[in-house]
Amino acid sequence: MCQIIMHNKVNVSVVLSPFHPIRWPNITDILTVEDFSGSKQKCVEYILYATIIVTKLTIEGLFYFGVVKVTSAYCLGLYTVNSVYGETIVMPCRLEVPQTLMFGKWKYEKPDGSPVFIAFRSSTRKHVQYDEVPEYKDRLSLSENYTLSISHARISDEKRFVCMLVTEDNVFEAPTVVKVFKQPSKPEIVNKAQFLETEQLKKLGDCVSKDSYPDVNITWYRNGKILDPSEDMVTALQRQVDPATQLFTVTSSLTYKTTKNDIKIPFTCSVTYYGPSGQKTIHSDQAFFDIYYPTEKVTIQVLPPKNAIKEGDNITLKCLGNGNPPPEEFLFYLPGQPEGIRSSNTYVLTDVRRNATGDYKCSLTDEKSMIAATTITVHYLDLSLNPSGEVTKQIGDALPVTCTISSSRNATVVWLKDNTKLRSRPSFSSLQYQDAGNYVCETNLQEVEGLKKRESLTLIVEGKPQIKMTKKTDPNGLSKTITCHVEGFPKPAVQWTITGSGSVINQTEESPYVNGRYYSKIIISPEENVTLTCTAENQLERTVNSLNVSAISIPEQDEADDLSDENKEKVNDQAKLIVGIVVGLLLAALVAGIVYWLYMKKSNYSPKPCPQSDINGKSEKAAAQKFQTHLRQDNIFSFCMLWLIDTFCDPIGE
Repeated sequence: MCQIIMHNKVNVSVVLSPFHPIRWPNITDILTVEDFSGSKQKCVEYILYATIIVTKLTIEGLFYFGVVKVTSAYCLGLYTVNSVYGETIVMPCRLEVPQTLMFGKWKYEKPDGSPVFIAFRSSTRKHVQYDEVPEYKDRLSLSENYTLSISHARISDEKRFVCMLVTEDNVFEAPTVVKVFKQPSKPEIVNKAQFLETEQLKKLGDCVSKDSYPDVNITWYRNGKILDPSEDMVTALQRQVDPATQLFTVTSSLTYKTTKNDIKIPFTCSVTYYGPSGQKTIHSDQAFFDIYYPTEKVTIQVLPPKNAIKEGDNITLKCLGNGNPPPEEFLFYLPGQPEGIRSSNTYVLTDVRRNATGDYKCSLTDEKSMIAATTITVHYLDLSLNPSGEVTKQIGDALPVTCTISSSRNATVVWLKDNTKLRSRPSFSSLQYQDAGNYVCETNLQEVEGLKKRESLTLIVEGKPQIKMTKKTDPNGLSKTITCHVEGFPKPAVQWTITGSGSVINQTEESPYVNGRYYSKIIISPEENVTLTCTAENQLERTVNSLNVSAISIPEQDEADDLSDENKEKVNDQAKLIVGIVVGLLLAALVAGIVYWLYMKKSNYSPKPCPQSDINGKSEKAAAQKFQTHLRQDNIFSFCMLWLIDTFCDPIGE
């Protein structure tokens, strides 16, 4: 720091090379040149150059007088002690102690140059005495080598102290300049704006640095980069000095015009200060701000998802704006309704029907042109089964069954009988007992979860009892088995009696009742001819049938039992297999004949009389007989080949 004392009455701007321009005041004052960072030589050059200018201005009559007084310890080579606020200041005397020393003293100089003595030490008595100076009471310590220590350093300790060694004939002095530094607290961003609005210049917050000395500089950062002053950024700096501690509290207020690019962007500030070891910087914590910006686009959402809405559901329409804060109210437009319904950002439709299908829209309340739209389809599925419920029919009757589907999309239909999936829709042209059961027509829309319908038909096939009796002699000839085959529904009750005696036979064997059929049989060994009667009765009718049975000693022809439904199906399958084999062989023979004919035609073979009709050539007749013999090795194949020969060969003599 260089100080220049000047007395003037004019306002003069002087360029002090190699430093920046300085405007000197027009009143008696002490001008402080700040931000001095040059060398000692530069400082001297600066002062000399200023002296020349001041002298020149004085000669020209612009000043009454001008005197340049250098008080910079750095420029004059004074010894400086840098200390930390609150710690102990240690100032060595820096003088060689003369042999004739009487005593040593320390003093400091007031701003007006007057001395204030603060410590005394005799060289002979080893006595130390501290003067009554209030600000240094109980803070001083003077060692034997005349080093002065001041505890609990204060800002007010920044003075020019002088060590004095006194002999009988001389006084030696060594000045020391004390500089006190106080590191500021970590800067903090306070009074933060709750939100910032785009395109509006608004105070962002205050960066506060407390308890520093000397003064500090505060810098603002956006996303780690320095914010340079512009029309979008204004800072205001305030400095306060604590009267008791003389420490600085510096506050920098930032007014900032934000944009959407500042969303989730950190702002920080830093404080730059000087300490005993040089310049340092401390950064604040990051601060984030809620950026408000107007809505530019509106969107509409449908819950549940649009492809899963079915009749009976509740639909929630949700309207969203991309502004911050988002709009709280919207206008909802329903199909066929030109006027919007004011609501919050959601609108609920309950128990929707198929007529709710259509276009739905929403817009801002104050800007109806900003609108969003969506199309909703309410899926439905109707099923009608005719007939349905419980239906009773007679055996042999016809029963048309229809399952009619009406849906918003193609639906799949499945038929079940007694919980077993059917391959096709049931059709009854002539009802049989096995047709009875529980039928279900089931349909669903695969795209819409939970949308399915089903109707059931319980079919009952009734019939009067039908009886057929058979008999069969045991291979050993000791007994005969009489069987009574019964059909009917409800299940007929069977009773056996013997004609003549009229006695009832209770020991019978019955098969399971399946598809309206079952049988009852008895085993007897009659010693004479008898007649057995089988009576079958249900709610519809009573049927009676009799069978004459010869004595066990008289041979008679057995009557075969009826095939069961299962056996009938097996027989039918076997017949189909046999027919398939025969047809296959016929087709193979036909193909072989055609191949033979094509071969003969390709060999330029012209129609000749058939071999068996050849009366002129014995060799040809023999060849024909050999050919026919070969063909007859397989009767079916021979039949086909002979037929082909008869068809394509010319008879002899024609």
